Amino acid sequence: MNASPRRGACPSLAVPMETGDGLLIRLQPLQGGVSPVQLAGLAEAAARFGNAMMEVTARGSLQIRGLTTSSAGDFAAAVDRLGIAVRDGVPVETGPLAGLDPSEAADPRPLAEKIRAGIAAAGLAPKLAPKISVIVDGGGVLTLGDLIADLRLTALDANSWRLAVGGTAARARVLGIVTDEAAHAVIVTLLEAIAAKGGAARGRDLAPDELAGTLRGLAIAEAAETDARTPAASLPVGRFALKDDRVALGVALAFGQAHADALAGLAATAERAGIAEIRFAPGRGLMLPAPADAKISTVRQAAEKLGFVVEPSDPRLSVVACAGRPACAAGRYRTRETAAAISEAAAGLLDGSMRLHLSGCAKRCAQPARPGWTLLGGDAARMLTADRAGAYEMRGKVAAGEEADAFARLTAAFARHRKTNESAAAFLARQDASTLTTWLRRDPT
Repeated sequence: MNASPRRGACPSLAVPMETGDGLLIRLQPLQGGVSPVQLAGLAEAAARFGNAMMEVTARGSLQIRGLTTSSAGDFAAAVDRLGIAVRDGVPVETGPLAGLDPSEAADPRPLAEKIRAGIAAAGLAPKLAPKISVIVDGGGVLTLGDLIADLRLTALDANSWRLAVGGTAARARVLGIVTDEAAHAVIVTLLEAIAAKGGAARGRDLAPDELAGTLRGLAIAEAAETDARTPAASLPVGRFALKDDRVALGVALAFGQAHADALAGLAATAERAGIAEIRFAPGRGLMLPAPADAKISTVRQAAEKLGFVVEPSDPRLSVVACAGRPACAAGRYRTRETAAAISEAAAGLLDGSMRLHLSGCAKRCAQPARPGWTLLGGDAARMLTADRAGAYEMRGKVAAGEEADAFARLTAAFARHRKTNESAAAFLARQDASTLTTWLRRDPT
């Protein structure tokens, strides 16, 4: 088994990626979830063949870290023994509550399967860029609006899908409305057009005239202005009502990472509660659909003790961290340890209105789709930038090792100088770089 040599390629079970702490494997179960026994088995294999660190990504994939050239094959064999079929080829993504959420406009799973079959029949996967993705969003309480996709279908009702190309739901170019019957063929046709532009092309590379020519003759209706509204994405944390009076418990991995022992412990608790499936959720979460009579509060309490995020108001949900040191060779600091310290020191500032991104280097890996703030890696100091639609404005500097203290001082400034009912995001936005730098360096009194 060889690590992927192709820049920009996505790690997979068959082709791991080389990182600072060994090989990385990323996988997504074909059925969207695993049983508690299978999750426990994955945790045992991650500890045995890797470094026991497991991650759920922003797109809801599972990552295993610290593998070696030989142990990566052993891990893949363990996945086989557990009976977990994994997706390969072009990702066609649906939400973590697909088919279970009573508020979704349509169940996206049948359409997603048709699209996967069409891609396979056309032999498109090897002709497309590694990061090409398709989203089929049924709507409901957990949308996929914040995820970037090359092609996107968003359900308007059981038979109508809004078709868009490039970016997040808010920034995508809406092409029109397609019926459920025609949607899979339209997506395959667009993917063929992207593939014709070369193996590095993405959905955003299709010019308006190319799109018009590609879609000519296909059953696409013009989208009304009301069809272009994008529902806000929600975090996969809390209790969610399901069909048949069932509920699901959503928990998140703190900064996207957990030790294998914690996941094994959660799996054991879920199995005792009668939970049959655990789904990996976009937003670095886990979704546990439970029977109507399950003691969901017991599972929640266990998850909290194991270090998982169980409350939507938890300040850790406002902080996103890249892998950082030592997992990434390019990382200039331990981003996840720093994220934990900042979350504790600056809980009053992390009110959900702002998103703080900790990046170990200038590549800004793991950057959220929505604009926010970034603490950028440096050997002697971290740079605080305000991020506005791809533009980065330097707003402050924090000495290495003093991040938590600096953000504690900034939190104190927020408490003293905010306007009535002013959010942290609004407060920070109206401060100039000189003021922010002063507050980061010394007490606001």
